[in-house]
Amino acid sequence: MTIRVLSIFGTRPEAVKMAPVVQTLAHTPGITSLVCVTAQHRQMLDQVLELFDIRPDIDLNLMQPNQSLSSLTAEIFIHLDPVLTSVNPDWILVQGDTTTVMASSVLAYYHHIRLGHVEAGLRTSDKWQPFPEEINRRLASVVTDLHFAPTEWARQNLLRENIPSSQIVVTGNPVIDALQAVVKLPPTPAVLDLFKQIGIPYRQSELAESPSTGSPRLILVTAHRRENFGQPLVNICSALKELANIYQDDIRIVYPVHLNPNVQEPVHRILGNLPNIILLDPLDYLPMVQLMRHSSLVLTDSGGLQEEAPAFGVPVLVMRTVTERPEGVLAGTVRLVGTDQPVLVTQARRLLDDPQAYAAMAQAINPYGDGKAAARIVNAILASTS
Repeated sequence: MTIRVLSIFGTRPEAVKMAPVVQTLAHTPGITSLVCVTAQHRQMLDQVLELFDIRPDIDLNLMQPNQSLSSLTAEIFIHLDPVLTSVNPDWILVQGDTTTVMASSVLAYYHHIRLGHVEAGLRTSDKWQPFPEEINRRLASVVTDLHFAPTEWARQNLLRENIPSSQIVVTGNPVIDALQAVVKLPPTPAVLDLFKQIGIPYRQSELAESPSTGSPRLILVTAHRRENFGQPLVNICSALKELANIYQDDIRIVYPVHLNPNVQEPVHRILGNLPNIILLDPLDYLPMVQLMRHSSLVLTDSGGLQEEAPAFGVPVLVMRTVTERPEGVLAGTVRLVGTDQPVLVTQARRLLDDPQAYAAMAQAINPYGDGKAAARIVNAILASTS
Protein backbone atom coordinates (compact mmCIF):
# COMPACT_ATOMS: atom_id res chain seq x y z
CA MET A 1 0.00 0.00 0.00
CA THR A 2 1.26 3.48 -0.89
CA ILE A 3 0.75 6.21 1.73
CA ARG A 4 -0.15 9.65 0.41
CA VAL A 5 1.36 12.40 2.59
CA LEU A 6 0.56 16.06 1.99
CA SER A 7 2.93 18.52 3.70
CA ILE A 8 1.42 22.00 4.12
CA PHE A 9 3.38 25.11 5.09
CA GLY A 10 3.50 28.81 4.33
CA THR A 11 6.37 30.63 6.02
CA ARG A 12 10.15 30.48 5.98
CA PRO A 13 10.53 28.90 9.44
CA GLU A 14 8.03 26.21 8.52
CA ALA A 15 9.80 25.54 5.24
CA VAL A 16 13.22 25.26 6.92
CA LYS A 17 11.98 22.71 9.44
CA MET A 18 9.83 20.81 6.96
CA ALA A 19 12.50 20.64 4.24
CA PRO A 20 14.37 17.65 5.76
CA VAL A 21 11.04 15.89 6.31
CA VAL A 22 9.87 16.54 2.75
CA GLN A 23 13.20 15.32 1.37
CA THR A 24 13.05 12.16 3.49
CA LEU A 25 9.44 11.48 2.46
CA ALA A 26 10.38 11.84 -1.21
CA HIS A 27 13.03 9.12 -0.93
CA THR A 28 11.04 6.66 1.21
CA PRO A 29 9.55 3.62 -0.59
CA GLY A 30 5.84 3.21 -0.03
CA ILE A 31 5.17 6.94 0.34
CA THR A 32 3.83 9.38 -2.23
CA SER A 33 4.87 12.82 -1.03
CA LEU A 34 3.04 15.99 -2.06
CA VAL A 35 3.72 19.58 -0.99
CA CYS A 36 1.23 22.42 -0.71
CA VAL A 37 2.36 25.93 0.20
CA THR A 38 -0.05 28.64 1.28
CA ALA A 39 2.73 31.22 0.79
CA GLN A 40 1.48 33.41 3.62
CA HIS A 41 5.08 34.73 3.42
CA ARG A 42 5.91 34.71 -0.30
CA GLN A 43 9.47 35.93 -0.80
CA MET A 44 10.94 34.49 2.37
CA LEU A 45 9.33 31.14 1.64
CA ASP A 46 10.54 30.98 -1.95
CA GLN A 47 14.24 31.33 -1.14
CA VAL A 48 14.04 28.34 1.23
CA LEU A 49 12.23 26.26 -1.38
CA GLU A 50 15.02 27.08 -3.82
CA LEU A 51 17.77 26.37 -1.31
CA PHE A 52 16.41 22.90 -0.54
CA ASP A 53 15.25 22.24 -4.13
CA ILE A 54 11.60 21.75 -3.16
CA ARG A 55 9.01 22.24 -5.90
CA PRO A 56 5.50 22.54 -4.48
CA ASP A 57 2.77 20.50 -6.13
CA ILE A 58 0.17 23.09 -5.08
CA ASP A 59 0.91 26.78 -4.53
CA LEU A 60 -2.03 28.77 -3.12
CA ASN A 61 -0.06 32.05 -3.27
CA LEU A 62 -2.18 33.71 -0.60
CA MET A 63 0.11 36.51 0.58
CA GLN A 64 -1.46 39.97 0.38
CA PRO A 65 -0.01 43.30 1.57
CA ASN A 66 -0.99 44.17 5.14
CA GLN A 67 -3.29 41.17 5.41
CA SER A 68 -5.04 40.64 8.73
CA LEU A 69 -5.01 37.35 10.59
CA SER A 70 -8.74 37.02 9.97
CA SER A 71 -8.50 37.52 6.22
CA LEU A 72 -5.52 35.17 5.92
CA THR A 73 -7.34 32.48 7.90
CA ALA A 74 -10.41 32.83 5.71
CA GLU A 75 -8.33 32.62 2.53
CA ILE A 76 -6.62 29.43 3.71
CA PHE A 77 -9.95 27.80 4.52
CA ILE A 78 -11.46 28.76 1.18
CA HIS A 79 -8.52 27.79 -1.04
CA LEU A 80 -7.16 24.77 0.81
CA ASP A 81 -10.51 23.02 1.24
CA PRO A 82 -10.88 21.96 -2.44
CA VAL A 83 -7.23 20.87 -2.51
CA LEU A 84 -7.88 18.36 0.25
CA THR A 85 -10.93 17.07 -1.60
CA SER A 86 -8.90 16.63 -4.79
CA VAL A 87 -5.72 15.17 -3.28
CA ASN A 88 -7.43 13.11 -0.55
CA PRO A 89 -4.18 12.30 1.33
CA ASP A 90 -3.83 9.67 4.01
CA TRP A 91 -1.83 12.10 6.14
CA ILE A 92 -1.40 15.84 6.39
CA LEU A 93 1.80 17.16 7.96
CA VAL A 94 2.06 20.64 9.46
CA GLN A 95 4.84 22.28 11.43
CA GLY A 96 4.81 24.67 14.34
CA ASP A 97 2.26 27.32 15.16
CA THR A 98 1.44 29.59 12.23
CA THR A 99 -1.96 30.57 10.87
CA THR A 100 -1.35 28.01 8.12
CA VAL A 101 -0.94 25.30 10.79
CA MET A 102 -4.11 26.24 12.64
CA ALA A 103 -6.32 26.43 9.54
CA SER A 104 -4.83 23.31 7.95
CA SER A 105 -5.37 21.34 11.15
CA VAL A 106 -9.03 22.25 11.34
CA LEU A 107 -9.50 21.38 7.66
CA ALA A 108 -7.79 18.02 8.18
CA TYR A 109 -10.36 17.35 10.89
CA TYR A 110 -13.24 18.43 8.65
CA HIS A 111 -12.03 16.02 5.95
CA HIS A 112 -11.33 13.12 8.35
CA ILE A 113 -7.65 13.11 7.32
CA ARG A 114 -5.01 12.00 9.83
CA LEU A 115 -2.81 14.86 10.98
CA GLY A 116 0.84 14.82 12.00
CA HIS A 117 2.13 17.87 13.88
CA VAL A 118 5.87 18.52 13.67
CA GLU A 119 7.29 20.44 16.66
CA ALA A 120 4.27 19.62 18.80
CA GLY A 121 3.95 20.38 22.49
CA LEU A 122 5.55 23.82 22.73
CA ARG A 123 3.75 25.92 25.35
CA THR A 124 4.10 29.15 27.30
CA SER A 125 0.70 28.69 29.03
CA ASP A 126 -0.01 32.36 28.25
CA LYS A 127 -2.49 32.68 25.41
CA TRP A 128 -1.21 36.15 24.53
CA GLN A 129 2.51 35.29 24.36
CA PRO A 130 3.46 34.64 21.68
CA PHE A 131 0.41 35.95 19.81
CA PRO A 132 -1.21 34.23 17.93
CA GLU A 133 1.16 31.25 17.95
CA GLU A 134 0.31 29.93 21.41
CA ILE A 135 -3.35 29.42 20.49
CA ASN A 136 -2.54 28.17 16.99
CA ARG A 137 -0.46 25.28 18.32
CA ARG A 138 -2.93 24.45 21.08
CA LEU A 139 -5.77 24.23 18.55
CA ALA A 140 -3.66 22.02 16.30
CA SER A 141 -2.94 19.65 19.18
CA VAL A 142 -6.64 19.02 19.75
CA VAL A 143 -7.08 17.36 16.34
CA THR A 144 -3.58 15.91 15.79
CA ASP A 145 -3.21 12.13 15.44
CA LEU A 146 0.59 11.93 15.72
CA HIS A 147 2.44 14.54 17.78
CA PHE A 148 6.12 14.84 16.86
CA ALA A 149 7.52 16.40 20.02
CA PRO A 150 11.02 17.86 19.67
CA THR A 151 11.96 17.18 23.31
CA GLU A 152 10.84 15.29 26.39
CA TRP A 153 9.66 18.59 27.89
CA ALA A 154 7.29 19.06 24.94
CA ARG A 155 6.08 15.47 25.37
CA GLN A 156 5.26 16.13 29.02
CA ASN A 157 3.21 19.20 28.03
CA LEU A 158 1.11 17.03 25.74
CA LEU A 159 0.65 14.32 28.38
CA ARG A 160 -0.62 16.98 30.81
CA GLU A 161 -3.27 17.81 28.20
CA ASN A 162 -4.44 14.17 28.31
CA ILE A 163 -3.01 13.23 24.92
CA PRO A 164 -2.30 9.47 24.89
CA SER A 165 1.39 8.63 25.06
CA SER A 166 0.90 6.26 22.10
CA GLN A 167 0.24 9.31 19.91
CA ILE A 168 3.44 11.15 20.92
CA VAL A 169 6.89 10.53 19.44
CA VAL A 170 9.96 12.42 20.65
CA THR A 171 11.92 13.08 17.46
CA GLY A 172 14.25 16.00 18.07
CA ASN A 173 13.76 19.15 16.04
CA PRO A 174 14.26 18.94 12.24
CA VAL A 175 15.79 22.42 12.31
CA ILE A 176 19.00 20.70 13.41
CA ASP A 177 18.73 18.41 10.35
CA ALA A 178 18.39 21.50 8.17
CA LEU A 179 21.30 23.32 9.82
CA GLN A 180 23.62 20.37 9.40
CA ALA A 181 22.82 20.28 5.68
CA VAL A 182 23.01 24.02 5.01
CA VAL A 183 26.24 24.73 6.89
CA LYS A 184 28.08 22.29 4.59
CA LEU A 185 27.11 24.26 1.48
CA PRO A 186 29.84 26.42 -0.08
CA PRO A 187 29.40 30.17 0.40
CA THR A 188 27.58 31.90 -2.43
CA PRO A 189 28.82 35.21 -3.86
CA ALA A 190 25.97 36.87 -1.94
CA VAL A 191 27.27 35.43 1.33
CA LEU A 192 30.83 36.56 0.65
CA ASP A 193 29.57 40.03 -0.33
CA LEU A 194 27.60 40.21 2.91
CA PHE A 195 30.69 39.52 5.00
CA LYS A 196 32.63 42.18 3.10
CA GLN A 197 29.79 44.61 3.77
CA ILE A 198 29.78 44.00 7.51
CA GLY A 199 33.58 43.91 7.78
CA ILE A 200 33.88 40.44 9.32
CA PRO A 201 36.26 37.83 7.82
CA TYR A 202 34.44 34.78 6.47
CA ARG A 203 35.68 31.51 8.02
CA GLN A 204 35.60 28.27 6.05
CA SER A 205 35.30 25.95 9.05
CA GLU A 206 31.84 24.52 9.75
CA LEU A 207 32.37 24.94 13.49
CA ALA A 208 32.40 28.17 15.43
CA GLU A 209 35.82 29.44 16.37
CA SER A 210 37.29 32.53 17.98
CA PRO A 211 37.17 35.70 15.88
CA SER A 212 40.34 36.59 14.05
CA THR A 213 42.74 38.73 16.02
CA GLY A 214 41.79 42.36 15.62
CA SER A 215 38.36 41.57 14.15
CA PRO A 216 35.31 42.96 15.90
CA ARG A 217 33.00 40.51 17.63
CA LEU A 218 29.76 39.99 15.75
CA ILE A 219 26.44 40.41 17.58
CA LEU A 220 23.44 39.22 15.57
CA VAL A 221 20.07 40.78 16.42
CA THR A 222 16.53 39.96 15.38
CA ALA A 223 13.52 41.66 16.97
CA HIS A 224 10.12 41.76 15.32
CA ARG A 225 7.48 40.11 17.52
CA ARG A 226 4.10 41.81 17.86
CA GLU A 227 4.40 41.73 21.66
CA ASN A 228 7.47 43.98 21.37
CA PHE A 229 5.93 46.65 19.14
CA GLY A 230 6.03 50.09 20.72
CA GLN A 231 8.01 50.81 23.90
CA PRO A 232 9.61 47.34 24.22
CA LEU A 233 11.22 47.70 20.78
CA VAL A 234 12.33 51.24 21.64
CA ASN A 235 13.97 49.80 24.77
CA ILE A 236 15.71 47.13 22.69
CA CYS A 237 17.04 49.68 20.22
CA SER A 238 18.20 51.96 23.04
CA ALA A 239 20.08 49.05 24.60
CA LEU A 240 21.75 48.25 21.28
CA LYS A 241 22.74 51.89 20.89
CA GLU A 242 24.25 51.90 24.39
CA LEU A 243 26.23 48.72 23.66
CA ALA A 244 27.45 50.18 20.37
CA ASN A 245 28.70 53.28 22.15
CA ILE A 246 30.39 51.31 24.95
CA TYR A 247 32.27 48.84 22.75
CA GLN A 248 32.68 50.89 19.56
CA ASP A 249 35.30 49.19 17.34
CA ASP A 250 35.28 45.98 19.42
CA ILE A 251 31.80 44.87 18.27
CA ARG A 252 29.78 44.88 15.10
CA ILE A 253 26.00 44.67 15.59
CA VAL A 254 24.18 43.26 12.57
CA TYR A 255 20.39 43.58 12.56
CA PRO A 256 18.31 42.25 9.63
CA VAL A 257 15.23 44.44 10.06
CA HIS A 258 11.75 43.07 9.52
CA LEU A 259 9.77 44.94 6.88
CA ASN A 260 6.82 45.70 9.20
CA PRO A 261 6.56 49.51 9.64
CA ASN A 262 6.19 49.00 13.40
CA VAL A 263 9.73 47.64 13.35
CA GLN A 264 11.28 49.75 10.60
CA GLU A 265 10.47 53.15 12.08
CA PRO A 266 11.98 52.87 15.58
CA VAL A 267 14.94 50.78 14.44
CA HIS A 268 16.06 53.20 11.73
CA ARG A 269 15.28 56.27 13.87
CA ILE A 270 17.35 55.10 16.85
CA LEU A 271 20.07 52.99 15.20
CA GLY A 272 20.34 54.35 11.67
CA ASN A 273 23.45 56.50 12.06
CA LEU A 274 25.74 54.39 14.25
CA PRO A 275 28.93 53.24 12.48
CA ASN A 276 29.17 49.86 14.23
CA ILE A 277 25.51 48.92 13.75
CA ILE A 278 24.59 47.55 10.32
CA LEU A 279 20.90 47.46 9.46
CA LEU A 280 20.05 45.00 6.69
CA ASP A 281 16.99 43.95 4.79
CA PRO A 282 15.64 40.52 5.84
CA LEU A 283 18.16 37.84 4.89
CA ASP A 284 17.79 34.55 3.08
CA TYR A 285 18.29 31.45 5.19
CA LEU A 286 21.80 30.57 3.97
CA PRO A 287 23.41 33.94 4.83
CA MET A 288 21.48 33.98 8.11
CA VAL A 289 22.96 30.62 9.06
CA GLN A 290 26.45 31.86 8.22
CA LEU A 291 25.94 34.99 10.32
CA MET A 292 24.85 32.80 13.23
CA ARG A 293 27.92 30.61 12.81
CA HIS A 294 30.23 33.63 12.92
CA SER A 295 28.47 35.39 15.81
CA SER A 296 29.81 35.80 19.31
CA LEU A 297 26.34 36.54 20.66
CA VAL A 298 22.73 36.50 19.47
CA LEU A 299 20.00 38.80 20.80
CA THR A 300 16.56 37.80 19.56
CA ASP A 301 12.85 37.67 20.27
CA SER A 302 12.25 34.88 17.73
CA GLY A 303 11.73 31.21 18.43
CA GLY A 304 13.90 29.48 15.86
CA LEU A 305 17.15 31.22 16.76
CA GLN A 306 16.83 29.88 20.29
CA GLU A 307 17.27 26.41 18.77
CA GLU A 308 19.65 27.21 15.94
CA ALA A 309 22.38 29.43 17.41
CA PRO A 310 23.29 27.03 20.26
CA ALA A 311 24.06 24.40 17.60
CA PHE A 312 27.08 26.60 16.79
CA GLY A 313 28.00 27.23 20.42
CA VAL A 314 26.65 30.80 20.31
CA PRO A 315 24.94 32.11 23.48
CA VAL A 316 21.45 33.53 23.02
CA LEU A 317 19.77 36.31 24.99
CA VAL A 318 16.01 36.11 24.43
CA MET A 319 14.29 39.48 24.54
CA ARG A 320 10.99 38.11 25.83
CA THR A 321 9.52 37.45 29.27
CA VAL A 322 8.40 33.88 28.47
CA THR A 323 9.55 31.22 26.05
CA GLU A 324 7.94 28.06 24.70
CA ARG A 325 11.45 26.62 24.47
CA PRO A 326 12.61 26.42 28.11
CA GLU A 327 14.87 23.45 27.31
CA GLY A 328 17.53 25.92 26.18
CA VAL A 329 17.18 27.92 29.39
CA LEU A 330 17.51 24.76 31.48
CA ALA A 331 20.48 23.57 29.41
CA GLY A 332 22.20 26.93 29.76
CA THR A 333 22.36 27.80 26.06
CA VAL A 334 19.68 30.50 26.30
CA ARG A 335 18.83 33.21 28.84
CA LEU A 336 15.53 35.10 29.11
CA VAL A 337 16.27 38.80 29.60
CA GLY A 338 13.06 40.64 28.69
CA THR A 339 13.10 44.06 27.07
CA ASP A 340 14.21 46.37 29.90
CA GLN A 341 17.13 48.46 28.62
CA PRO A 342 19.40 48.28 31.71
CA VAL A 343 18.88 44.51 32.00
CA LEU A 344 19.66 43.94 28.32
CA VAL A 345 22.85 45.97 28.54
CA THR A 346 23.97 44.29 31.77
CA GLN A 347 23.35 40.76 30.45
CA ALA A 348 25.10 41.45 27.15
CA ARG A 349 28.10 43.08 28.87
CA ARG A 350 28.43 40.11 31.21
CA LEU A 351 28.91 37.78 28.25
CA LEU A 352 31.15 40.17 26.35
CA ASP A 353 33.39 40.94 29.35
CA ASP A 354 33.46 37.70 31.36
CA PRO A 355 35.11 34.75 29.55
CA GLN A 356 33.90 32.27 32.18
CA ALA A 357 30.28 33.40 31.91
CA TYR A 358 30.56 33.23 28.13
CA ALA A 359 32.08 29.74 28.14
CA ALA A 360 29.35 28.44 30.45
CA MET A 361 26.74 29.23 27.80
CA ALA A 362 28.82 28.56 24.70
CA GLN A 363 29.86 25.09 25.84
CA ALA A 364 26.43 23.95 27.06
CA ILE A 365 24.87 21.09 25.12
CA ASN A 366 22.13 22.03 22.65
CA PRO A 367 19.01 20.07 23.71
CA TYR A 368 17.20 20.15 20.37
CA GLY A 369 18.42 17.06 18.61
CA ASP A 370 21.02 15.11 16.65
CA GLY A 371 20.03 15.77 13.04
CA LYS A 372 17.90 12.62 12.67
CA ALA A 373 14.46 14.06 13.41
CA ALA A 374 13.16 13.74 9.85
CA ALA A 375 13.89 10.02 9.72
CA ARG A 376 12.11 9.47 13.04
CA ILE A 377 9.05 11.40 11.83
CA VAL A 378 8.77 9.41 8.60
CA ASN A 379 9.34 6.10 10.37
CA ALA A 380 6.56 6.95 12.83
CA ILE A 381 4.15 7.62 9.98
CA LEU A 382 5.04 4.30 8.37
CA ALA A 383 4.61 2.44 11.66
CA SER A 384 1.29 4.12 12.42
CA THR A 385 -0.12 3.36 8.96
CA SER A 386 0.95 -0.30 8.73
